[in-house]
Amino acid sequence: MKPIRFFMLAAFSVLFIFPSPMRAEPTPAERVAAIQTALQAAKFDGWLFYDFRGSDPLAPRILRLGEHASGSRRWFYYIPAVGEPTKIVHSIERFKLDALPGKSLVYRGWQEQHAHLRETLNPAAAAKSKHPRIAMQYSPMNDIPYMSRVDAGTVELIRSFGVELVTSAELVQQFEAVWTPAQKQSHIEASDKLHRIILEAFAEIGRNIRAERPVTEYDIQQFIARRLEEEGMLRENGIVAVNANTANPHYAPTRETTLPIKRGDFVLLDIVGKLKQPGAVYTDQTWTGYVGDKAPEEFVRIFNIVREARDSAIEFVRTNIRAGKSIRGAEVDDVSRGVIKRAGYGEQFTHRTGHSIGEEVHGNGVNIDNFETRDSRRITPGVCFSIEPGIYLEGKFGVRSEVDVYVGDKDIEVTGQPIQTEIVAILKAP
Repeated sequence: MKPIRFFMLAAFSVLFIFPSPMRAEPTPAERVAAIQTALQAAKFDGWLFYDFRGSDPLAPRILRLGEHASGSRRWFYYIPAVGEPTKIVHSIERFKLDALPGKSLVYRGWQEQHAHLRETLNPAAAAKSKHPRIAMQYSPMNDIPYMSRVDAGTVELIRSFGVELVTSAELVQQFEAVWTPAQKQSHIEASDKLHRIILEAFAEIGRNIRAERPVTEYDIQQFIARRLEEEGMLRENGIVAVNANTANPHYAPTRETTLPIKRGDFVLLDIVGKLKQPGAVYTDQTWTGYVGDKAPEEFVRIFNIVREARDSAIEFVRTNIRAGKSIRGAEVDDVSRGVIKRAGYGEQFTHRTGHSIGEEVHGNGVNIDNFETRDSRRITPGVCFSIEPGIYLEGKFGVRSEVDVYVGDKDIEVTGQPIQTEIVAILKAP
């Protein structure tokens, strides 16, 4: 893997001074001070934010600018590791960044814009080093597409001022993906509720089958969506799949396109949800079941391989976090994928092992991925991600088992307990 320069995050105490909407917001000055502390720990000379018509959705979130941050003209906001920030704004939108601290440099034409950038980023003025190391939302070789928000031309422009550009990937994770204690609690509550709802969905299938009432994938999807709402969670139309549809990782039934669920069917439920609270974070779980009193050996054998891949990844993270060792998302993917490859099903594991979880289902922290991308971000305290290996036998069936892992300071927590250890026998007598 091509080495990428990243940094160890600052002391863990720094990570939890960035409140979410679930508690009082820091002032803009406090936010900038926290960023400067992180820049100093990373040995970066500054962090340059740039936006044009919403080209960087991360910038307004990190800077707490709200939904109206983007305008019709380009703006830049430079936070040096030490000293006063600088706003570079167009004359007809000169008040766009007034909520942020720092001096304003107003430009009219592109020549003035370039002059202001040169003045702000000039090595002689901006840093003691010959080539200042400045972070931007870009990813070398596009290894992490979530971070690739700055276009190639702007990267060329900034480099023309004698600047060494470095990826802001670890900074973004620190300021965007680290949960507050309140967010963690929202996740645990949602995970426990979702776990119960998934088991209720299997029971609902069983009741209908025993009563010989027709039931479809779509019926169970809507049952789950209603239960989420009743539990104070957002209504979500999740994945409910049977038989060959379970081999499609992103299949979802609709009213018009759905299969009946019958005795002898293999069923996969992949459901997400979060509480109806500002700043709440998601939970994401996948379970499988068999409409009978005992799953056939073919399903059990594949499930056991997937379970081993899931548990091996969890144990790898747990062991290293407890030992204080630094690991990256790509390494965890390698561990999980290795189990499935050794079992002879590497070609049938067609997606990454896991994704970041935050206020969106797919968050902006580290992904467990060395397959779709090379995610070299470190697994750091305060982040959460899914572990969800799968084997997909096209035209037959697919098995995926998904849990969520929250990383603490010295240990991890697998939420939504108890996690699945065997295929649910939906018609097994209680």
